[in-house]
Amino acid sequence: MLKPIKTDVQYEDALERIYALIQMDVEPGSELGDELEVLSMLVKEYENTHFPMPKPNPIDAIKFRLEQLNLPESEVSKILGTRSRKSEIFSGKRKLSLSMIRVLHQKLKIPAEVLIQAY
Repeated sequence: MLKPIKTDVQYEDALERIYALIQMDVEPGSELGDELEVLSMLVKEYENTHFPMPKPNPIDAIKFRLEQLNLPESEVSKILGTRSRKSEIFSGKRKLSLSMIRVLHQKLKIPAEVLIQAY
């Protein structure tokens, strides 16, 4: 019977079971497939609680997103309006304003909660 994962031992046991199920190449929607899906959700919840991933620095997130989209850093100048603003932001001389955050979120699809962090 599946239960919430509350200890490191239960977590390790769940990971072992997930590995075993993956090796069996179970069919989605089958009883074992459902077990794999539910175990994966339980493990994810445990990991989110016990091993949270810090959000990236807003400037690093912008640079990473540009790289993902295969866009040059100069694209930020186009989005924000001026070259000097992009340069000031990337060098740390200027912080992102609320209006900049909104535009970057809209144009580059970067989560707002990443962009609003202190840095």
